[in-house]
Amino acid sequence: DMLPAQPASAAEKRWLPLESNPDVVNKYIRGMGVSPDWEFHDVFGTDPDLLAMVPQPVLAVVLLFPITAVSKAGEEQMISKVQSQGQTVSPDVWFCKQTIGNACGTVGILHAVANSPPLLAYDGWIKSFLEKSQPLHADDRAELLTKDEELDKCHQAAASEGQTATPSIDEKISLHFVTFICKDNCLYEMDGRKPFPLNLGPATPDTLLNDACANIKTRYIDADPNEVNFNIMALGPRLQ
Repeated sequence: DMLPAQPASAAEKRWLPLESNPDVVNKYIRGMGVSPDWEFHDVFGTDPDLLAMVPQPVLAVVLLFPITAVSKAGEEQMISKVQSQGQTVSPDVWFCKQTIGNACGTVGILHAVANSPPLLAYDGWIKSFLEKSQPLHADDRAELLTKDEELDKCHQAAASEGQTATPSIDEKISLHFVTFICKDNCLYEMDGRKPFPLNLGPATPDTLLNDACANIKTRYIDADPNEVNFNIMALGPRLQ
């Protein structure tokens, strides 16, 4: 299996899974030091009229999806395509591997925040983490995250906030977060379990929400019609 849900190297460190719930995630990013002018919003579907309700500009889109045989086959196909044909990745894309068990929510949120313009006015933990991690390779960023005790505390507070019953830390989680961003007019899918970001083709900051959701619909939702556990959030301006 090319995509282990729990890499052996970090088997000793696990977090409680985060809920895909804007209230929980927004408390978490506040704790990290993201400006209160920006927050995650629910995206209630991929239809144009539902996308029109999402506050703009959208800086990133986060998808929570079930890991199934179908989604794994799709991922492995994308990875082998890149390995055989190559791809261009902008040097400005910030990418981090996921080595902590159940940390895909955090890595997904970091991919959204770290690739958003300075509009987010970082402070506190996120500012110092991004400064320290900027020159590092994706694997070394994961190592930095593993050793970070301050984020551990933020994560525990956010994970125990949710509405659903908190699963045990050892429970095998079959849901996964991926993030879609736009950099240098390309749409990227960021997934810390994959070896690299995926360049999905041309996009613009203005069309990021529609481009990401078109990809989500085709590659995830329509590809796995028996599944219903899909959840989409968009990072955008806070509603006053």
